[in-house]
Amino acid sequence: MKRQRNRGRVVAAVLAAMCAVAALPGQAYAAGPGAYAFDPDAKNVQGATANVEASELDEGVPYRSTIRPGEKLYYRVTLDDVSAAYVSAVAVPGDSGKVAYGDGINVSLRETDDTQCSSARANFGAGEYARPIAAYVSRTVEEGSTICQESGQYDVLVERESKDASNTDAWELELRFLQEPRLKSAAAMPTDGPDSWPSAPAKPLTGEQRKRSGGAGYSEATSLENGRWQDTVAPGQTRFYRVPVDWGQQIHATAGLSNSTGDNKEFVGNALTLSLGNPAQGHVSDATLSYSGGPASASLRPLPPVAYRNRFDPSPQVSSMRFAGWYYLSVSLSPKLKESYGDEPIPFELAVQVKNDAETSPYEGDAGVFGVTDQDREVARKGKTAREAAQSGPMTVVAAAGIGTGSVLVLGLGVWTLLARRRAAGAPASGSPAVGSPAGGGHQPPQGR
Repeated sequence: MKRQRNRGRVVAAVLAAMCAVAALPGQAYAAGPGAYAFDPDAKNVQGATANVEASELDEGVPYRSTIRPGEKLYYRVTLDDVSAAYVSAVAVPGDSGKVAYGDGINVSLRETDDTQCSSARANFGAGEYARPIAAYVSRTVEEGSTICQESGQYDVLVERESKDASNTDAWELELRFLQEPRLKSAAAMPTDGPDSWPSAPAKPLTGEQRKRSGGAGYSEATSLENGRWQDTVAPGQTRFYRVPVDWGQQIHATAGLSNSTGDNKEFVGNALTLSLGNPAQGHVSDATLSYSGGPASASLRPLPPVAYRNRFDPSPQVSSMRFAGWYYLSVSLSPKLKESYGDEPIPFELAVQVKNDAETSPYEGDAGVFGVTDQDREVARKGKTAREAAQSGPMTVVAAAGIGTGSVLVLGLGVWTLLARRRAAGAPASGSPAVGSPAGGGHQPPQGR
């Protein structure tokens, strides 16, 4: 009986420790409303100032890095000669760093002889306040083209541009390399951009408003379906959401900031920014609103329905609507509001409409992140994050708390080992053999935690 009570105490103690670990804030949850939640599975990687020394990024693996003002850092990817490829960089300046107009990052994909395949720039715009910004570069295989078509190694160059008056602290980077699935028939695909598309603004939604809290990063983005969604955002904070948008479908989004409950009517320009990113975490479009204490709203400009041919349009906003998948919406509130309206979160509504029936995927086999499944639509209905959707049962609670699978397994093995030792210590000498530690090596927790 005593042995059973002791064993119960061990279980209780270890489970309490697991709960305590799950409740502990990680690096992604630093103090302040502007903290960004990095993918907990991200690996640390150091950018190189010399391209021949660049570390290679594996496809589909998230990475974390840092970049200082004026730095030009190289990373490397290996491409085949048939797949479209994408490399995204999310720059996270932190919640206290001062930024100026034009501050940002420039990302380019290059052959190792410095021939440029593509480039993109992300900056803070007229808002001039620190928040996560993203840019992505691509390589498209095109018949008749001679640039960046061969298989082999390519350089990814990330450059940080900062004014003298800006904060000199290092920015963190979240990097990801993806390749598009092969087409069923490349010869049958269009090779020019769209001629036209429905460009009228969407009619305001009138259904019931529901509450759903946004995440603190792309990996924690809360899934949404069509509807009116209520949340709150504090000065200096960014809320992330994701919406499944299939082939042939068109997304509309509007953010409406609530009135202030006080008497202050001070004007704050570019107070809120609503941004849209595509499944490769590439920036598509944004809209801003100014605030004077009364209700205000901002809507994304009408974008074309998702189509393969969009990639051939010269407009970055159109070409970014080139594949299906989870599209990301973020809502950022300027820290300048704190001076006049306090630091309490302000309610806002995010209205989302995805129109048109889904069309057939052009890919051969599984589309991966570049497609929408029935399960994705169910996840959007339930409002789960990507990590929550990938797990089930008690593990979902752990994932939502930001603890990695490797850490859970290590703790689980600890419980097993402690119980085994207790049983072994209390068993009579002539009894059954004691239960030992489980066979097999331990799971290593992911780097970059």
